[in-house]
Amino acid sequence: MKKFIRSLFSLSLIAVLVLAMAGCSFDGGEKNADTGETEAEVSIENEGSEKIVNVGVTDSLGGVNPFVIDQTEINKYAVGLMFLPLMELDSDLNFQGMLADSITTEDNINFIVHIDDKATWSDGTPVTAADVEYTVRRLASPVVANTTLMLYAFEGVGDDGFVEEGAESVSGIQVIDEKTVQFTSKYPMGLVTFMNTYARYIHTMPKHIIEKFSEEELLTTDWFNKPDVISGPFFLTDYDNDHYISYAANKDYWKGAPKIDKLNIKIVDASQVLSGLQSGEIDITHHTMTAIPQEDYESIEALTNVKAVYGAPITNLSAFIQTANVTDARVRQALVYAIDRQKLVDELLKGHGEVVDGFISSASPYFDESLEVTPYDPEKARELLAQAGWDGSQTLRFYTNSGDNTFVNGVQVLVAQWAEVGINVEVQTVDLATLMNIAGTTDYDILAVQYTYAPIDPYPDVDWLLSGEGSWTGYANKEISEALAATQLASDNEEIMELYSVVDKKVQEDVPMFSAYIISAQGAVSNRITGAEPSAYGFFNNVQNWDVAE
Repeated sequence: MKKFIRSLFSLSLIAVLVLAMAGCSFDGGEKNADTGETEAEVSIENEGSEKIVNVGVTDSLGGVNPFVIDQTEINKYAVGLMFLPLMELDSDLNFQGMLADSITTEDNINFIVHIDDKATWSDGTPVTAADVEYTVRRLASPVVANTTLMLYAFEGVGDDGFVEEGAESVSGIQVIDEKTVQFTSKYPMGLVTFMNTYARYIHTMPKHIIEKFSEEELLTTDWFNKPDVISGPFFLTDYDNDHYISYAANKDYWKGAPKIDKLNIKIVDASQVLSGLQSGEIDITHHTMTAIPQEDYESIEALTNVKAVYGAPITNLSAFIQTANVTDARVRQALVYAIDRQKLVDELLKGHGEVVDGFISSASPYFDESLEVTPYDPEKARELLAQAGWDGSQTLRFYTNSGDNTFVNGVQVLVAQWAEVGINVEVQTVDLATLMNIAGTTDYDILAVQYTYAPIDPYPDVDWLLSGEGSWTGYANKEISEALAATQLASDNEEIMELYSVVDKKVQEDVPMFSAYIISAQGAVSNRITGAEPSAYGFFNNVQNWDVAE
């Protein structure tokens, strides 16, 4: 099981990178020599009376070919508007059927996926279990060589995540009938983990269209740039990875024709979100794909043409302590007692966040309200350091992301408070790529980065981070490992909460990591838009109901 989880971390690491990045500058592409307008500006502004919604994000697009892309959020949603996932989380963290209407298991090994009987492709062809099986089999091709879906968890797929080139079947992915497909795992897996890790990320393709392409051609065909057969609410019409993604409504969408005619995802620099909302060039933002600077929060709240919406606290500013270097748990405990984390929330986040110990925030159904947070207690920190024989001559190396302006300011507060109790800390602010390279070594004592542990399924990330040598903490504990493994066999939320509480209490005791704060991100939506609201999850689930007020 451990091998599976260590590999799962590669997907979550991608999420870390996305959440911490502020995005690329938006210039809209090449300028027209005569008008001075960009291609994107022309296509968006010259639309007459059509209903158009512009979504502002700060992440850059990786691509729109589902066989090639990694599973970063913007890639997932860009493809998902055309090719529905099997399931998706809604804004309340409940699983909502998208292409599938149910996924069940009786043994946490065999997962039965039933495709909605009403699901059809835009050409009128029914969506079938064969479409799902064919898509997954091709995703597991060594020619396609996409490792981000971690398909090695299933029977018949090699430990490298691939089947044989040109394979005609996979034992772990079997068509039961026209609308039912069965996935068989090599080891016990919780239903929530299956749905969150696989059902949300498998974008089923129309077999009757793509089977004409060889495995090699699937990687290069232009068909994915403007697919003419889709299962989702919007056809892709044009895109530029760093500037925009444009869509037109699928009037034959089987869940109902979209009320708007066109949808544009505008990729902007974080500093341009406020002006875009103010001018109306941006209609709505997303809580995690749109990195709104903290210093703009109050200005956005003051806008009269938009509504500011704060999301649940899900993005954790996590500080990972390399226990191979900081070996005494009392020193690690002292690091937490010495800092006033509530002050960070109040002053840096303007109160839009919370303080917790461990991994589980109040946004999770597994949050244990009885777990008391380690208080700010400098005297206790000094006592622990004295017990550990800390003489103050040591200097801890602290690395953090230079792109996270809010925490770059906050870390100075931490350093000053640590100095007050006799802990010297040397801070290095580095770009995200460098930070991730350092994280793969033990050449740091503390490393901080924004990290979102999926509230409904934190298991893969937590298990890897506490997996001992090679992880960001270098820490492992038998009690924690057993509790995490038990979450994969439990089905009752109360039982799962108790198991994660075991983990968080042990983490609070041994401190291989601590949470500086949890961010409640700001989003915004124009008053002219109806049926849509910013949310970290479920943002596009019912996009067919978005509308523009007359």
